[in-house]
Amino acid sequence: MLKQTYGFGADPTQSISHFLVLTAPDVPVQVYERYSWTGEGEQVPGPADRLRIEVPKCMWDGVKAVLTAEFNTRLKKEGMKTGRFLQKGSVPLERLFGKEMMVLLWAVEDCDPSVIPAAVRNWKGLMPEERWWLYMMTNAATGEMYDRKGWRRTLGFALGENPVGSLA
Repeated sequence: MLKQTYGFGADPTQSISHFLVLTAPDVPVQVYERYSWTGEGEQVPGPADRLRIEVPKCMWDGVKAVLTAEFNTRLKKEGMKTGRFLQKGSVPLERLFGKEMMVLLWAVEDCDPSVIPAAVRNWKGLMPEERWWLYMMTNAATGEMYDRKGWRRTLGFALGENPVGSLA
């Protein structure tokens, strides 16, 4: 029997801290870091939740499939239920998945959309632990919604402009 989780591995019996992706037509995708759980239904950000990023739909569409595949592969390995991102609504992510996602989103937030495939390949080349470390360093210095400098800009250069070969 599969353990009851929500979205991409969010399990409020293990940790109420998680990330929440909000999507709606014709508005940027929002990602919140949350420190509470509001129930089994659709999650809604509260006053204590931190909006980490808003990304245009075109950027989100460029990374959504790879995030889904990466997280679902790992959930399957753990014998857990897989997740999917919605066209409209909210999807919780286990906090470590959320940190990994933020590294990729911060890397592409201000880039030309043509750079997204390189950023994705470079992100996929990192181990989860490396992504967590990059999140910690970036978040400590420039993790707020409008902090687009320092570590956050560096992620864009490191993942988006770092030359990569073809990964099969």
